[in-house]
Amino acid sequence: MRNLLLRPGAEELNYEIRGIVKKARQIEALGYPITWENIGDPIQKNNKVPHWMKAIVSDLVAQDKSYGYADSKGVLETRKFLAGLNNQKGGTQITEEDILFFNGLGDAIAKLYQFLIPTARIIGPSPAYSTHSSAEAAHANTAPITYKLDPDNQWLPDMEDLYNKVKYNPSVVGILIINPDNPTGMVYPKQVLEGFVKITREFKLLLIADEIYQNITYNGVSAVSLAEIIGDLPAISLKGISKEFPWPGSRCGWMEFYNRNASKEFSKLVQTLENAKMIEVCSTILPQLSIPKIMSHPEYRSYRMSENMKIGNRSRIMEEILSDVPGLKFNPTRGAFYNTIVFDPEFLQPDQELPIADIRVKNLLEGWLQQEPDMPLDKRFVYYLLAAAQICVVPISSFCSDLRGFRVTLLEEDEQVFRDTFQGLAEAIKSYLMSSERVSSVG
Repeated sequence: MRNLLLRPGAEELNYEIRGIVKKARQIEALGYPITWENIGDPIQKNNKVPHWMKAIVSDLVAQDKSYGYADSKGVLETRKFLAGLNNQKGGTQITEEDILFFNGLGDAIAKLYQFLIPTARIIGPSPAYSTHSSAEAAHANTAPITYKLDPDNQWLPDMEDLYNKVKYNPSVVGILIINPDNPTGMVYPKQVLEGFVKITREFKLLLIADEIYQNITYNGVSAVSLAEIIGDLPAISLKGISKEFPWPGSRCGWMEFYNRNASKEFSKLVQTLENAKMIEVCSTILPQLSIPKIMSHPEYRSYRMSENMKIGNRSRIMEEILSDVPGLKFNPTRGAFYNTIVFDPEFLQPDQELPIADIRVKNLLEGWLQQEPDMPLDKRFVYYLLAAAQICVVPISSFCSDLRGFRVTLLEEDEQVFRDTFQGLAEAIKSYLMSSERVSSVG
C-alpha cells in the first residue's frame, strides 16, 4: 500500500478465546467432535432459557415499539428500573441519566478506551480478560499494565504490587476490577474492594468495575457491588445480560456512572461517551425492553438461585477431579463460571506430548507448533490437548499473564458429560506431564 493502514497499537488486539476455535475447526473437519471449553456461552453448553422468559421476549417482538429507535442513552423505563436496582443497595445513588447502553460490553469497553488520551493508562488484573487488556494495549500502543492476582492466595490481588505500580507510574489514571473475576472465578471480599477504593482516593484515580457476573455467585458467597463501597469517588460499573439471563446473542450491556460530577475530567469523559452514543442513535432496543420485565418477574430470583446452585455443584465436581492432580495449582471458584488452573513450573517441560494415533491430526499439530516455535508451554499443552483429546481450552499465557495454565468453564448442563469431560482432562494432564523424563524423575 502507498501508506500505512493500521493505527499504532492495533496489532495488540488479540482474542485467543476465539482464536483457538480456528484450530479446533480443523480437527472437527476430520470427523472428531470437539468439547468446547474455550468460551463462556451458556447456550452452547445446553443451558435452556425458561419458557416464561421466552414468552416475555415473544410478546415484545409482537409489539411495534420493539422495532423503533430508543433514546440515545437507552430505553428510559429500563434505565429507571436499573437505577432503582442500584439504589436499593443503599450505596452511591444514581438516576436514569447515569446509565448508558451499548451493543454489548465489548462495545462499551472499546468506546471507553477510544476517548482516553493515548498516555492515559488503566491498570487491570493479570490474568486479564482479553477484551480489556487488548483494548487497553491497543489504545496505548504498548503492552497493558497489570497488577497480579495470586494463585497461591485464592487468586486475590497482590495489593502491594498494585500500589507500587500506581505510585511509580503517573500515567495510570484508573484501576480496573473484574468482580466476580474472569478468568479465575474469584470473588473480591469487601475489605479487598475497600483497599482498591483507598488507593483510588490517594492517587485521585478512576475506578472501573466489570460486574457482568455480579449475580452469578455460589458456594456461600455473594458479590459486593462497586456502588456499595465507592463513596463519593468517580467510578464506572460495566454490566450486561449476556451471562445472567442468559442471552449472549442480545449484545446488550451498559455503563453506570457514579459521582459523575466529582471530577471535572470524569464529567467530561461521561459527556463524551454520551455524545458518541448520540451519533450512533441508540443500541439494540429489544433486549433493553426485556430487562425490567424479566428481572421483575416472580420466577426470576428463584431461577437465578437455581442456576447458581447448579454452577456451584459443578465447581465442586471439578474440584473433586482436578484438585489432587500432581503438578497443578487449583483454586475452587466462587463466582462467574470459569476456573483458571495453573501448572507448577517444575512440571511443565518443552518435551512433553500426548499420543496421537491419527496421522492427519498429528500433521496438523506439528504444523501449529512449527508456526510458533517459541510458543509458551501452556499453549503447547492446549494444542496437544485439542489434538489428542479434542478438548478445547484457553492458555493462561493468552490472558496477559506470566503464569502457565489454562481456563475452563463450568457451563455444561449435563452432569455426566461435565464429569466425563474433566475426568478425561485430568487423565490427559497426568499423561502429558509424566511424558517428560525430567518430570518422571521429580515424581
